[in-house]
Amino acid sequence: MQISDKINALKQTYSDKFVLPARAFRHIRRGDRIFVGTGCAQPQHLVQAMVDYVKKRPKAFVDTEILHMWSLGVTPYSDERYKDNFRHNSFYISDSTRDAVNQGFADYTPIFLSQAPDLFRRDLIPLDVALIQISYPDAHGYVNLGVSVDIAKAAIESAKLVIAQLNQHVPRVHGDGFIHLDEVDFIIPHDEPLLEYKPSTDDETIQKIGRYVSHLIQDGDTLQVGEGSTPNAVLGYLDNKKDLGIHTELLTDNMVKLMQHGVINNVNKTFNRGRTIASFCMGTQATYDYMHDNPAIEFRTIDYTNNPMLIARHDHMIAINGALQIDLTGQSSAESVGSFFYSGIGGQADFMRGATLARNGKTILALPSTSNSGISRIMPFLKEGAGVTLNRGDVHYVVTEYGIAYLHGKNIRERAMALTAVAHPDFRSWLIEEARQRKLIYLDQTYMPGEKGAYPSNLENFRTTKTGLEVFMRPLKISDEPMLKTFFYDLTEQSLYTRFMAVRNEMPHERLQNFMMIDYTKDMVILALLPDEEREILVGVGEYYLNPDAHTAEASFLVQDGYQGQGLGTELLIYMTQIAKKQGLLGFSAETLMENIPMLRVFENVHEAKKTFEDGIYFLDMPFRKK
Repeated sequence: MQISDKINALKQTYSDKFVLPARAFRHIRRGDRIFVGTGCAQPQHLVQAMVDYVKKRPKAFVDTEILHMWSLGVTPYSDERYKDNFRHNSFYISDSTRDAVNQGFADYTPIFLSQAPDLFRRDLIPLDVALIQISYPDAHGYVNLGVSVDIAKAAIESAKLVIAQLNQHVPRVHGDGFIHLDEVDFIIPHDEPLLEYKPSTDDETIQKIGRYVSHLIQDGDTLQVGEGSTPNAVLGYLDNKKDLGIHTELLTDNMVKLMQHGVINNVNKTFNRGRTIASFCMGTQATYDYMHDNPAIEFRTIDYTNNPMLIARHDHMIAINGALQIDLTGQSSAESVGSFFYSGIGGQADFMRGATLARNGKTILALPSTSNSGISRIMPFLKEGAGVTLNRGDVHYVVTEYGIAYLHGKNIRERAMALTAVAHPDFRSWLIEEARQRKLIYLDQTYMPGEKGAYPSNLENFRTTKTGLEVFMRPLKISDEPMLKTFFYDLTEQSLYTRFMAVRNEMPHERLQNFMMIDYTKDMVILALLPDEEREILVGVGEYYLNPDAHTAEASFLVQDGYQGQGLGTELLIYMTQIAKKQGLLGFSAETLMENIPMLRVFENVHEAKKTFEDGIYFLDMPFRKK
């Protein structure tokens, strides 16, 4: 049946509902609260027709309040010339309304999105009018809300007047998005493509963050990914994962691509198994086409998707979100920079709290180390007036382009050092000094500034020993002092004696700090870590320090007692040799006790060593030549 024939048939059945826009808008009164559909589901024709109606009739209605969950920027009613007619009130600030909110011409209502529908249902925010967009009806008279169910369902149920734009481009999505035409008061037919949204992820910084975050995601995990370029970039690095699930508020193009590639199949979800669950979509037409009548996707109301207790029912729930700022104690803001309102609470707090309650859940905050204006996003403390979106207990991982900081279970001093380690290098000295002044870290905490102290992330490497033990090797970070302390105190007295050639029963902060002061342009400390889901387990340390007179370096290594004899020392020495050669060094030297036969054998197996012996100590000279 042709579209025109469908409309004619509908007009015969619902003749009283099909009206011209002007007739529908005559029912809007002064002071009414008007809900407008979210994001890409915004009924563009309806909104523009309403503004045109007011433009021709400036006194038709005044002091109305436009309620939005989130706008994609099509907000003609926010123009100053209509300030007597409309005042915008958003649960999540968009680019087009940010200036108006901060200048006092529009309003922002901070709310957990999981609780937003209840504002309508309980008449805490009474609704008079709902402007929505719907699909063509099925044989039973049911239409679909398409790409946005979120708070729209509650708005329709609560509003006194429902005006719907009938649009053939609206997909029919399984789940809670069905309403009957009997629930609609007026129907305005107008076909137009849905709004599209595609966040840019081409930025090199965002790509680096995406790669780091992907390391934290394991096969079988269930994901929530928040709005924005940075969290969304993660999805581009998950093609090698298997059996991922989705329980989220926002469905994106990249999620659909992973569904099409079989990466997301929801087979391991502990709740709503086999189905991708979301509340709204912001994407492109190809994604809308994929969603249409697809039983693998269900849209549920946002008080369902964002319910922290329901989120917590998903084992291995991973919540990935962004932030504007985070301070050295771990509290972050995603809604404002100081007192400047930027976005909103959104669903971030719902999902991060739900994931912390889930069995084996993780929360990941992903953000560039600096703002677009070059200001550090990692601050000593949040600026005065900032909204604390996530408190110190909500965040497990913080990821920037400089690496991953793990905060869960860490004290304030450890958090401050971990976050400084992933801050932009230009701000690390400042953060150390600010943290010292605020007594967040050791008062004598030292730091290697500039290029010398810049962490060489390119030297991170997975390696396998001759016995098949897989280890992650990376350079020492300024935040590794607590882990090194544990490592040293777990060693037996014999291991400490053979390494340091003296009885050493203590490893205080002052001594560890000297060990931590690495000039990466000359020296190197490499850690051998066991891959672990929750934390890094240090099992070996290798180090070398430059001898500038001969352009060689003195090398040594130490392996945890329980892992000796598995080839870790050999692998550490081989890797350190590769790094030293790239730095142009000519060889290693070493000293070892006569009785430390295992260490001696490792050096001789890797290098052609010239030995001299004096007072129970072997002195080794190992030039980098082929054996």
